[in-house]
Amino acid sequence: MGRKGKMIEKRMDSDYLHESMSIQIYQPESFSDLYKYDICIMQDGNDYFQMGRVATLSDRLHESKEINNTVFVGIHYKDKYDRRKKYHPSGEQNKAYIKFLVHEVVPLLDSIIPTYHMGRSRSLIGDSLAGTLALMTAIQYPNTFGKIAMQSPYVDDTVLEAVDKIDNLSTIDIYHTIGTAETDVSMTDGNRADFLTPNRRLHDILQEKGATYLYHELDEGEHTWKYWQKDMKRLLTSLFE
Repeated sequence: MGRKGKMIEKRMDSDYLHESMSIQIYQPESFSDLYKYDICIMQDGNDYFQMGRVATLSDRLHESKEINNTVFVGIHYKDKYDRRKKYHPSGEQNKAYIKFLVHEVVPLLDSIIPTYHMGRSRSLIGDSLAGTLALMTAIQYPNTFGKIAMQSPYVDDTVLEAVDKIDNLSTIDIYHTIGTAETDVSMTDGNRADFLTPNRRLHDILQEKGATYLYHELDEGEHTWKYWQKDMKRLLTSLFE
């Protein structure tokens, strides 16, 4: 059965990244300028549409009225090296990529989607490094992004220190998952790392910061889409109910 919504592609020549970027926009079947919409921006966009089945879930959850009117936006990477440059907290294009999201992507979406033009109506979601990017962007721009979801984010001392410095995150809703089997994860740089322990440290810090915070440990969950996809319905209904 085909999708009920509509996929639109926009291309943007980014002044910050000095390259052309593709923005995939999935509108629900009932999309109309008469309504207002939440906007969910997904890094690893192709993965969320293909392996996360976000378009199919959007169709189903809009039809059953389990989520508010939401437009899903996917931005993808060229390859694993490009992804690391843009998403990793120490990546050479990380700061430029965050500026691209805030100063180029958001104004574009606000100009073509009827929305509330408030942080609470904009979300960032991502898996692994893309989840890290969501968190690091939102804590820098809490008035631009009021909701984030991070599935098994990469967490290092840079991330923990950045979050710990924030006095209050009461303007942000956070959804956070980690699998209990994520203790020896193979990373794109060839190294292996324990994701579970630093994610638990991040959980402890976030609990103290005043955010609306939902945290789940996925039983025996590994660092793969097999487990992230199974959690997508709960993620979406938690953020957009």
